[in-house]
Amino acid sequence: MDTASGSPKRPLYQPPPTIAVADAALKELSLLLRPRRKWGRGYLPFTAGSDRVQQRLGQMEMFLAAYVRSGSTSEWSNQSLCTAVAHQKGLARARILRKWTRDFIADHHALPCPVENTWSTSLLDQRPDLKVAICDHLLGLGKYVRAVDIVHFMLDPANMVKHGLTKPVCLSTAQTWMHALDYRWTKVPSGQFVDGHERGDVVAYRQSRFLPEMARSDPHAREWDNDGNVVPVPGNVPRPLKQTVVYWWHDESVFYAHDRRQTRWVHKSEKAVPRAKGEGASLMVADFVSADYGWLRSPDGKESARVLFKPGKNRDGYFTHEEILSHATTAMDILQRHYPHEHHILIFDNAPTHLKRAADALSARHMSKFPTHADKPMFGVEANVLDVVSGKPVYGRDGKLLKRKVRMEHGTLPNGQRQSLYFEAGHPREGVFKGMAQILEERGYADARKLLAQCPEFKCKPPAKNCCCRRLLFNEPDFRDVETLLETHCRGRGVDVLFLPKFHCELNCIEQCWGHAKRTYRKFPPSSAEADLERNVVAALDAVPLVSIRRFYTRAHQFMDAYRRGLDGLRAAWAAKKTRNAGVVR
Repeated sequence: MDTASGSPKRPLYQPPPTIAVADAALKELSLLLRPRRKWGRGYLPFTAGSDRVQQRLGQMEMFLAAYVRSGSTSEWSNQSLCTAVAHQKGLARARILRKWTRDFIADHHALPCPVENTWSTSLLDQRPDLKVAICDHLLGLGKYVRAVDIVHFMLDPANMVKHGLTKPVCLSTAQTWMHALDYRWTKVPSGQFVDGHERGDVVAYRQSRFLPEMARSDPHAREWDNDGNVVPVPGNVPRPLKQTVVYWWHDESVFYAHDRRQTRWVHKSEKAVPRAKGEGASLMVADFVSADYGWLRSPDGKESARVLFKPGKNRDGYFTHEEILSHATTAMDILQRHYPHEHHILIFDNAPTHLKRAADALSARHMSKFPTHADKPMFGVEANVLDVVSGKPVYGRDGKLLKRKVRMEHGTLPNGQRQSLYFEAGHPREGVFKGMAQILEERGYADARKLLAQCPEFKCKPPAKNCCCRRLLFNEPDFRDVETLLETHCRGRGVDVLFLPKFHCELNCIEQCWGHAKRTYRKFPPSSAEADLERNVVAALDAVPLVSIRRFYTRAHQFMDAYRRGLDGLRAAWAAKKTRNAGVVR
């Protein structure tokens, strides 16, 4: 309004652009809408903006083309109205078309972009206290939060009054707010497995058995810095062992022929292509690795402890305890032949195939409290039937292993004498199993017959150790300290064996070696051929750098140091990440 006269103020007159200027702008606009290819015919896709921008530029092109064809500047307004009518619009669109076109003529980068969502700010930005309240509400709901939880929060009259709101929010607004609060609908990041990680018996073994054993050997092993160089040992540090300790970490891993990268930058023009179904052929690798030498092999590389195995019933079978013993034998042969001046320790995980005991080893798990009845089968343990020639397990027609029952070996009384678990010759019940009560009475537990055979489901309440017969026998030294066949086999040749705690793959540095190798394997050209699978797997394993293996070794020891300081798995993972370049958690 004109404050002096009270009449509307007319906009300043702007002369229409000349025909030559309009023609030059038309050519620029055509190139923008239809970019030319460098070679060949046709045009490239429009990439200067959204579909609405492209639509508006098309209207401007139509307007300029009609104006240039008219050859008269007096047709400026008339042609804009004709273009608007052609698009079922009116005077308002004609006026906006002229403005868009003038802006484009003045600056070819001034495109008619939509202004939706550009003139307002989010309520979360205006009210920081509301943002904090919603964040606290979502955190209190646990990990499975939804956008509708914000809607329910805003429906509460108390919350509306507290934050000065007059109406609740809709679901689409709540979904927008989830993004503003840094929530994303995506897969949960995968971290360290914790199933059973902090279970009582697992923690007890870790803290009282594994970590003390490692602590006794660590002072005699080499340490490495982040560049893979040996950390010099101060001269005042005692070294009672004459030989340097070398840890050899063992594990098995399976590679699949069709295992390839699934995440990458994908151009929008890419289409779905046929691919092989399933994981393809598999190849299992069993090997040892150390921070001192890398993969276990002779210095000249001609001998290697690596085992390539094709798992499956109709292939090489399965990697059983017998294969584990054979693998350990191969490893010890190489170590004693080429590295005899060092003390070697083989470290295995807690897999059942590694922990197998002798078939007749002492075990209270299935013992009865009283002697076996005469009409019942002999109490004993099941052992595999072995082929007389090959020594391998024999399978029945149904594909299952054939079993036979054997007597359990003798126990040891507190005074060191041998104790038979079966009635001796001359006894009225000769050869019959004595039962747990009789065995315990012979060991000095006079009230054993008054105890239960076992607590319900054998879940004795700690710290009880004499609550039932089975628990008493479990805690007897000869029952508790039965050596595995692997320990007996290796220690017979002067090589120590350690078993990792269950569910503690972070303590085994070879796990990261597998990850490094699989990452390299996925870069090879895809192939379903088993020959390509084996060749690529070997190449990927050999590509793991020694300096990386030493970093993996240091990381495993950082976890051990964190557990010694009383941290649980989650806190140990955090501490190991924060002290990545240090040998211990500080």
